[in-house]
This record gives sequence, structure tokens and C-alpha cells, in this order.
Amino acid sequence: MKSFKHTILVFSLLLISSISVFAQGAKQKELEARRLELSREIQQINSLLSSNQSKKKSQISQIEDLNHKLSVRENLIKVTNQQANLLTREINNNQKQITANRAELTLLKESYASMLQKAYKNKNKQSRVMFLLSSNTFKQAYKRVQYLNQYADYQKEQAEKIKVKTKDLQDANLNLLEQKEAKSKLIAENKIEQQTLQKERKEHEEIMQSIKKDLNKYTAQIKAKQKEASLIDREIDKLISEAIAASNKKAGVKTTTKSKSFALTAEAKALAADFLGNKGKLPWPVEKGVVKLRYGKQPSPLDRNLTINSNGVRISTAKGEKVRAVFNGEVMSILKPRRSNPIVMIKHGNYITTYQNLGKIYVKTGDKVTTKQEIGEVFTNPTTGETILKFRIDKDDKTQNPSSWIYKM
Repeated sequence: MKSFKHTILVFSLLLISSISVFAQGAKQKELEARRLELSREIQQINSLLSSNQSKKKSQISQIEDLNHKLSVRENLIKVTNQQANLLTREINNNQKQITANRAELTLLKESYASMLQKAYKNKNKQSRVMFLLSSNTFKQAYKRVQYLNQYADYQKEQAEKIKVKTKDLQDANLNLLEQKEAKSKLIAENKIEQQTLQKERKEHEEIMQSIKKDLNKYTAQIKAKQKEASLIDREIDKLISEAIAASNKKAGVKTTTKSKSFALTAEAKALAADFLGNKGKLPWPVEKGVVKLRYGKQPSPLDRNLTINSNGVRISTAKGEKVRAVFNGEVMSILKPRRSNPIVMIKHGNYITTYQNLGKIYVKTGDKVTTKQEIGEVFTNPTTGETILKFRIDKDDKTQNPSSWIYKM
């Protein structure tokens, strides 16, 4: 009875441990994928920065670059810490599993040894043949043959269980060593990242100290850029409103107030549905790049009291990088603002994607485009060496967060 209770306890521990190991294994894979993604992003940032080292960047731009690097590196350290902590829990669970396996193996061996001893004693007292010949009836003899065969099979089964459990124990020990090695590697990598983070923070502080000496001047520059961006946004908004009005007029839709949504043909509805169906899976508008400014209202990196409102995202990329349509559509308009570089707007049903700051344009208004088709080239500032694409998504007359639409943005 005691042995049976012990077996039940061991089995319960193994079952709980197995479920926990499976859940932690899935989480570990998810964290590793995120860690690799962040590492690649840091490599991209460093690559973009090193290619522009010969150019004299403004201190505002330097702070933006450093803010982004610090944010990504802090996330990398956080994720790596989570991995290390999860590995610690996995190691503890593995050690518990090894202890349970050892206990179960001990029980199996003890049971098998006892069975062999009994079999040996029975063999001395009475041979297999005598055991069968002493049967009173043929039916009894047949049952004894069955019993002997079943007992032999049970012995083989127990021996096989011992073999399998021994292999499980060896595998668990090997896995434990691999986990400890992986944890040591993560801790070593995290230590290097922590040191780099401290250097970057120091560099950030030094530039900020320089900026604070003439903060009003830099604040005025940010406000001027924000004003310029707002003027361009209003021009884009106006074009979208005009396109909505034109679609409603063409469809014969009568409205008493200004319409805020497109009147769509059956073909445009199907295209819009396809666009929506690919939400979160759309390709980046450039093959390589990192997001320097995200969507929505956010504090300025120089003056936290100053709010920046972004209707899209700003993507830093390499010189000569091609701009790609993120989905099938039609070129709705090509803008050439007085104080800004050309803009391409592509319509996808009642969705519109806008690509700002182009140096070259490969399409014209009315052209049909396909997913990932090159529509132009990002402009590179000859003074700073920066290559920035401003990208925006609208649904009818409402801006959307590109990060919700573009894959892993």
C-alpha cells in the first residue's frame, strides 16, 4: 500500500512537471524570438548610424537616435532577464523531475529485483514442468501456462520500463546541463548589454547637457518642424476629403452633411476587405529600416513638456533604399509640397497609404500597383546623411496606427 501511494505521488509530480515544462518551453521560444528581433534591430540602428558618421547630424537628431537605441537596448535587457529567470524556473523544475525519475526508477528496480528473487526461489522448489504436470485438469494446466507466459511478459515489461526510465533520466540530466549553459550565456550577454547601455546613457546625458544650455532654440526648431508637418498633414487630409466627395458624387450618393467615408464599387469593397484581412501582415514600405518616431501623441525627446503629434511613423533607412507599396492599389495622387519632398498616395478601397519624403518617383497618378512594387526611392539629406521615410495609413478620413497593420513594426 505504501509503495502504491508513493507511485501515485511520483506520477502526479511528473504530470504537473510535464505540463509546466511544456508551457515554459513555449514561453522560452517566444522570448528567444523577441530577443533575436531586438538584437537585429540594434544591428540595423548601428549600421545606419555608422553609414552616416561622416555627416554632421543635428543634436536633435542625435538625441532621437540615442533615445531609440536606449529604448531598444533596455527592451533587449528586459527580455534577456525574463529568459534567464524562466531558465532558472525550468532548471528547478528539471531538477524536481530528475528527483522524481530517480525515485520511480528506484521503485521499478526494487520491484524487479523482488520479482526475480521470487522467481528464482520458485524455480528451486518446483520446476516449470512439474508445476504444469501437477495440474489436476487440462483446463488448470492451460491456465498455468497462461500464468507463466503472462508472468514472463510482465518481467520483460518491467525490464523495458527500467531501460526507458534510465534513458529518460540520462536525457533529463543532459537537458539540465544545456539549460545551465544557456543561462550562463544569457547572463554573460546581458552583462555586455548593460555595459553598453551605461555608455549610451552617458553619451545621452552629455548631449542633453549641451542642449539644455540653449533649450529655447531647440524647442523653437521642434515647433517649426511640427508646424511644417501639420501643414503637410492638412494638405493630405484635404486630398482625402476631396477623393471621398468625388467618390460619393460619382456614385450618386446624396448627403446633407460632409461625407466622411468613400462610396465604394464592388471591386473597391473587395480590395478594402483584402486589405483589412491582411491587417498585421502587411510588408514594410522599405525592405530595411527602424522606426524613429511612432504614431500618436508623445513627449518631445528634448522637452518633455512639448507634445509631438504624429499621424504616421518615421522610418530611418539606408541611402538609396527603395519605397514599396504595402498592398495592391491605385496611385491616388502625387503631391509636391513647396517646402517638402514628393509624396505618393495609394488607394486600397477605402484605405489610403501615404509615402512621404521621396527623392525619386517611379509611378504616376492612376497607375495600378501591386504588393511590394517599387514606387520610388527615399530622399537622403545631403547635409546630415539621414534617409527618412514618413509613412501613414488612413481609413476613409481617419488615421490608423501603422504598427497595427505592418508586420512586426
